[in-house]
Amino acid sequence: MKQLIKPHKLNPGDLVATVSLSSAMAGKIPGRYNYAKKQFEDTFGVKIIEMPNSLKTDELYNNPQLRLDDLMMAIKDPSIKAILTNIGGDDTVRLLRHMTDEHFEIIRNNPKIFLGMSDTTGNHLMFFHAGVSSFYSASLMFGYGENCGIPKIMVENTKKTLFDNSPVGELPQSDEFIVEKIYWDDKNDVLRKRTHTDGWHFIQGNKPVRGRLLGGCMELLAMTNGTKIWPKMDDWDGAILFVENSEIRAIPEQFGDFLHNIAAMGILENLSGILFGRPGGEFSAGKESEQDKWLSLYPQFEKCLVKICAEYGRSDMPIVTNMDFGHTVPQIILPYGALTEINPINKKVSILESAVL
Repeated sequence: MKQLIKPHKLNPGDLVATVSLSSAMAGKIPGRYNYAKKQFEDTFGVKIIEMPNSLKTDELYNNPQLRLDDLMMAIKDPSIKAILTNIGGDDTVRLLRHMTDEHFEIIRNNPKIFLGMSDTTGNHLMFFHAGVSSFYSASLMFGYGENCGIPKIMVENTKKTLFDNSPVGELPQSDEFIVEKIYWDDKNDVLRKRTHTDGWHFIQGNKPVRGRLLGGCMELLAMTNGTKIWPKMDDWDGAILFVENSEIRAIPEQFGDFLHNIAAMGILENLSGILFGRPGGEFSAGKESEQDKWLSLYPQFEKCLVKICAEYGRSDMPIVTNMDFGHTVPQIILPYGALTEINPINKKVSILESAVL
């Protein structure tokens, strides 16, 4: 994999810009946005500002250029030290048709922290194409805007990854997760239900491996496959793939289709390892039976991974599942291109270098 440019670390008092690069949810639910904004500022001691179109609504769908303009403005502004997406969606790929070589040069020449998840995978691959490391993380409204406070594990991991230029080290594991759906308009003070988890599952591999992180949300990886921002084959060679699925609840068979696709491309055979995030979903309060039914499918995702790896002679490749990134809360941060070790013996995943300068 090519060596990515690292951005500089954050410091208390720094300016962080918010952008809406896909869904216009921030403008449609301003109460949630303002709640999340204050919580992020109070927790990390930074100052958040909105880009000109960050809180617009229908205009964002009708004119993707406005979203790209916001991103470029934030990147070029030297006073802005980080860019945080408000939320994901399903529309980021439409920015790509407006991007020229000049846009990628702007990203490359002005490296700074860029954060987000889900549909933001498309933006992360834009940064990757430009040669700049970005961060698969919670978004402002989902994760950092968690009701009644950002989970402690996220606070500590964010400070270690973004505010500290020493090696990130062992990634933390949570003993609980949140998936219960509560409508945001007037429910920011309602503590969401916590579900116990038995931790990460090291389902395959018997020796430590190292590789650089590359991946994102399954649906968006599939959507960008074949475009100019799709990583080159050399970039996948020896990489550690991290992947998760969105709240649309992809079934294990769909995940299998994704794995077969990257295997047919020659990617799967050359990976060093796979990290799989806990499958996400949205389950309303009082519908525990629906949630339990979905979670009962989880072993099928693991069987799918093992089966298809075996088909391509990769039964030796370390695989870790049930991890804390993606569409459940809490979410740890995964820096693109960071050298990472999977140790199935000690059951640890560690980032061996700093994520920022």
